[in-house]
Amino acid sequence: MLPSACIQIRQALTEVPFLTHISNQADYDNALSLMDELIDDYDTNAPLIEILSVSIERWESQSDEFAAFNAELATIDTGLALLRTLMSQHNLGVADLPELGTKGNVSKLLNGSNGKKLTRSHIEALSLRFGISPALFFGH
Repeated sequence: MLPSACIQIRQALTEVPFLTHISNQADYDNALSLMDELIDDYDTNAPLIEILSVSIERWESQSDEFAAFNAELATIDTGLALLRTLMSQHNLGVADLPELGTKGNVSKLLNGSNGKKLTRSHIEALSLRFGISPALFFGH
């Protein structure tokens, strides 16, 4: 890298330090505001958006402010959350998912009754029906 490029980058980071590291709530608020601006011209700003999104994600995963939310999120069954989302988006009730069996079985799955969980065949059928990857049922 050219020495002048290094100097320019260091200068930019002194003016916008939260671009690479958020250290407090004010930085976080500024990062979100900047992200709102950058998104308006995504194609032009994609490299900056990528850098800033890493900084925001790191803050949201490590900040005490988000600790309770992150702990609750970790307990959510990704497959069931996706199923609930699909049902909501497609205005489906428990009777509208023959892939999962009876209405009673669908209710038990959604509530986790008796340890009921989505099976591989359920996931394959739902993936086919909604045209999505089975991997989405397993989260990150």
